[in-house]
Amino acid sequence: MWRPVVLLSLLATMASCYLIPRLEPLSSDMINYINKVNTTWTAGHNFKNTDLGHIKRLCGTRLGGPKLPTRVSFADMIDVPESFDAREAWPNCPTIKEIRDQGSCGSCWAFGAVEAMSDRACIHTNGKVNVEVSAEDLLSCCGSECGMGCDGGYPSGAWNYWTEAGLVSGGLYESHVGCRPYSIPPCEHHVNGTRPSCKGEQGDTPKCQQKCEDGYAPSYKGDKHFGVDSYTVPANQEEIKAEIFKKGPVEGAFLVYADFPNYKSGVYRHVTGEELGGHAIKILGWGVENGTPYWLCANSWNSDWGANGFFKILRGSDHCGIESEIVGGTPKN
Repeated sequence: MWRPVVLLSLLATMASCYLIPRLEPLSSDMINYINKVNTTWTAGHNFKNTDLGHIKRLCGTRLGGPKLPTRVSFADMIDVPESFDAREAWPNCPTIKEIRDQGSCGSCWAFGAVEAMSDRACIHTNGKVNVEVSAEDLLSCCGSECGMGCDGGYPSGAWNYWTEAGLVSGGLYESHVGCRPYSIPPCEHHVNGTRPSCKGEQGDTPKCQQKCEDGYAPSYKGDKHFGVDSYTVPANQEEIKAEIFKKGPVEGAFLVYADFPNYKSGVYRHVTGEELGGHAIKILGWGVENGTPYWLCANSWNSDWGANGFFKILRGSDHCGIESEIVGGTPKN
């Protein structure tokens, strides 16, 4: 005989299967469904004529991997505002506003790390150091400590490598900025344009070349930027806010579902769709929009995606695991 609680749970599960239709990812049907249910965000076409396999490969963070030591809690010592945007708090640090493009490579774990490291180097020195830390150097040289390069990696390994081996500078693809700019080209997954189209395939992880591109000085070894320490931030929204407010943006990771690639505006919360994989991003602020608390994040899928490359995601309930794998560190002067 069914117990009442078990029966109610079973009925609720059955009802959800009928209420939420099975929708093809990236389709107009999925977008229309999300917008029709009147959730906290708006969906639209970000990926045009793109293979779903390409997006799965972009989600290259291995969730639940090795952990760094957890730093001491200090949120109770800091009064943080209701809303905060690192772009406004440190306007003399241009990397905070930058959106990068990881190309056809599962290197989000590296991008979320070097973006936050770049920001923190500027913040820590009051704007005296403005550097784009190289995603190429981290992706290609960290090795097994970080995972498997373009086939996925661990944010914790990225930050530990920064403290142990250091990272050189390096800007966007073909920017010729810094010692080792990114070598993987961006692809045209958003609109028809001049970039090559995105497919499900991806190339090999770039080789670790411990030298700067021709014409750049100083030397590879002399261009290294280091961290003093790296750590896990406690999985508590007040601790995460205090960390960002005091030291700058952090790297976070969460589980991506098939509805997320369609994000355009508002505060994302999972509505429908299958799991695609773990994804790392940079978190640079927080706030409340129409009564919904959010984290402000920077993605690495080009500025054509989402809200000019940025997005907001539900804050305070560890939605999709967004508050469970926050890492950061302190730059060396």
